[in-house]
Amino acid sequence: MILALLLLLGSPQAPAKRCGWIANPTPGNWWITDRDGEWLLGAQGGYQAPGMDVIPDLSAREWIRTNGYYGVGCACLTMTVDKRTSRVTRVYSAQQRPLKACRADRRIGER
Repeated sequence: MILALLLLLGSPQAPAKRCGWIANPTPGNWWITDRDGEWLLGAQGGYQAPGMDVIPDLSAREWIRTNGYYGVGCACLTMTVDKRTSRVTRVYSAQQRPLKACRADRRIGER
């Protein structure tokens, strides 16, 4: 019975490094698109993944501005995700990458 419950609930996920396009198109709205799909980091007035404060200011360099200071960049985040809801459950670290790194990765598409 306990084993069945554990299998149903799933095991805790270890943090994994995921790299791809990180988007912040408007205040409070964030997601990252990697080779496995799109992962919600935050929605304005709603969900915000714990650990978002470790994401550095990405708009200073290697940033495609689409709306004032908001836009899209390339980054690697060490994080955990809920595959069922496509939400990031925690961000542990973040490093900005050159835009050319994401542009060269055919698995994540062009921005």
